[in-house]
Amino acid sequence: MFNIANLLTSMNLICGMLSIFFCFSGQLSFAVYAIFLGALFDFADGFVARKLCLMSDLGKQLDSLSDLITFGVAPGFLMFFMIILGIDDRILLENVSKDQTFYDYYILQEFFTWVNAMFYQIPNKFDASIKFLPFIAFLIPFFALFRLAKFNIDTRQTSNFIGFPTPLTAIIFCFFPLYFSSHMKSWNSVLEIVKLSFDCYSLAVIIVLFSAFMLLPIPLMSLKIKKSKTRENQLKLFLILISAISIPFFKVLSIPFILTLYFIASIYHSIKITKDEI
Repeated sequence: MFNIANLLTSMNLICGMLSIFFCFSGQLSFAVYAIFLGALFDFADGFVARKLCLMSDLGKQLDSLSDLITFGVAPGFLMFFMIILGIDDRILLENVSKDQTFYDYYILQEFFTWVNAMFYQIPNKFDASIKFLPFIAFLIPFFALFRLAKFNIDTRQTSNFIGFPTPLTAIIFCFFPLYFSSHMKSWNSVLEIVKLSFDCYSLAVIIVLFSAFMLLPIPLMSLKIKKSKTRENQLKLFLILISAISIPFFKVLSIPFILTLYFIASIYHSIKITKDEI
């Protein structure tokens, strides 16, 4: 039961719990890093299990339960906070000098202002029906639950994915709090089209779309290395290498860059499989 692969899976779960803790501490960037670390443990547990022949039904169930927390519940709370922050950003846009303390407590201040409107009926900017909008973020763990259950019983997904896998969806959602945290001090200078994408209604639409993508029949390439498919492995290794190189250069923008490469590679891979079958 407590073999190295299952212990790595449990570390994935702990990372998810830490991410939720960081959310409610107002440290959204740390919450994102915890999810990224969980993704590394998620990759490591499968790799170790295959190499050491430790794959089991118990490990499969533990992996899904951990993934639900780290790639479902934790991103759900991240986007819950992002919608609250996206309802009204006028304070950040004011041309008034702000010290570091303001930014340190800004996220928590906005959250507790929302709590006051939601549960204590204290009049503030959240006192209209819009105060219920953040709950749409709970669609993320809702769809992740069904995505993981479907993956466990779908024999078609042993080598590739059908529908967005939960780690991929979590990384997409992680972009928003990470970008916001890194640009919060200079929010005035951010492009208007970028600010629009961080509006609460835009975020709500993004949540609905990408949550649904987890269950839609969209073919995507798995990054698992296979012994018998050298050319396919070369594509995957090239994608991993380019992704690793892009991170120090593009930083937070490396997320959309890597995702774009991955989707292009998946389309190419899907077309190639179709041609081979013909």
